[in-house]
Amino acid sequence: MNVLVIGGAGYIGSHTARVLRRHGHQVIIYDNLSTGHDFLAEGFELVVGDICDEGKLRRELGRVEAVVHFAAHAYVGESSANPRKYFRNNVEGALTLLNAAMDYGVKRFVFSSTCAVYGTPGKVPIKEDTPRQPINPYGVTKLFMENALEAYDRAYGLRFGALRYFNAAGADESGEIGEVHDPETHLIPLALAASRKGATPLQIFGTDYPTVDGTCVRDYVHVNDLAEAHALALRRLEDDGESFAVNLGTGQGQSVLDIVKTVEGVTGNRVNRVAVARRAGDPPALVADPRRAQGLLKWKATRSLHDIVSTAWKWMQVHESKN
Repeated sequence: MNVLVIGGAGYIGSHTARVLRRHGHQVIIYDNLSTGHDFLAEGFELVVGDICDEGKLRRELGRVEAVVHFAAHAYVGESSANPRKYFRNNVEGALTLLNAAMDYGVKRFVFSSTCAVYGTPGKVPIKEDTPRQPINPYGVTKLFMENALEAYDRAYGLRFGALRYFNAAGADESGEIGEVHDPETHLIPLALAASRKGATPLQIFGTDYPTVDGTCVRDYVHVNDLAEAHALALRRLEDDGESFAVNLGTGQGQSVLDIVKTVEGVTGNRVNRVAVARRAGDPPALVADPRRAQGLLKWKATRSLHDIVSTAWKWMQVHESKN
């Protein structure tokens, strides 16, 4: 199948492009490189363009049978400070893409969603039928697009898979690609950086949560496990044709201090850290119930937290040696 990967020069998109190719798909990457990097798209056809550029999108959509959409702004704090940026890209731009895809008869659409659509859930682990009540503009934009996809399914026969990620982490085992964010806000890269002598301390936001050790608990899933789920989602849409939404996580929660201990074990260094006040809007625990993805897609996260941290550490060292 010919697949247009929107945002394929970003973190999860670049890993997914490689997995799709291993599954036999022909991949075209479309990215405006605002947060993506051309070196992450090396070896693929790369079209540099914005999802709000309807004319450029249409030229590429005429060449494909499916879309996998990653091109979203995804900083929770920034979304509260600058919601206009998020609604323009994550909603207006995504609708431009969706409408253009429909106009060209592209009716298989895999959407990068998030556990942020659930807000602060009443129960953990989180099932897909948990009420979707996002508590920040980022989550609101993702829920808007889930609602749009559901409406297009009913009205126009669009077939979609909405993949609700929990905490993506790690890097490709080859060390060739990995996480490159500026600014970096993800815990594991920050903890790895803080394990170095003289580094800026890792800030631990809150140590008084109602969790085992007082720090936030999250479900960390390896980026290549996530990437595999996208290939399986395309297969499901091709074989079955029914739209779906699934959680992608391990079903196991890890606290901030669990991450710190694992980083210290992998690097052999102490993580320099400091406890600070909680951040507004951080739920105590977000952990997936992944059983629906296991049943529908025959997907299961196979890599451990140690694998996640080890591959992230390898990538950090390789990337820094080249720059």
